[in-house]
Amino acid sequence: MDWNTPTLWWVAAGMLVAAELATGTFYLLMVALGGAAGALAAHLGLGGTAQVVTAALVGGGATLAWHLRRGRAPGAAPANANRDVNLDIGERVFVSAWNPDRSARVQYRGAQWTAQYGGPDTPAPGDHFIVAVEGNRLIVAPQSPQA
Repeated sequence: MDWNTPTLWWVAAGMLVAAELATGTFYLLMVALGGAAGALAAHLGLGGTAQVVTAALVGGGATLAWHLRRGRAPGAAPANANRDVNLDIGERVFVSAWNPDRSARVQYRGAQWTAQYGGPDTPAPGDHFIVAVEGNRLIVAPQSPQA
């Protein structure tokens, strides 16, 4: 079987997509875009050097653009304070009294929990919101983490 140059580029792009699906590395998908650009350059009749330069520019540019986009995106909260991981984050608890060590016992989901004050100021009794869960302790603050 005799494969022409565009077919080789498409096969390379397909293999990069398969590798991305196997590893979950999104950057490989950007390099696969470069392979597709190389295939299109081959379809347009450009020479081998122009095909490689086109693939490198598109693949490298897409990789750089994705890297810069990810760098500007806010990072995810740590697992103990991330509502996507722990649905207790943001829930309300009532604290009737604080201990001198900034801890309290609170009723939450039908059980007694130890709550630790996570705010910078002096804790006061009243409604508080869970901002993190560390082991079997609820870290609470007077403001909701979504506020």
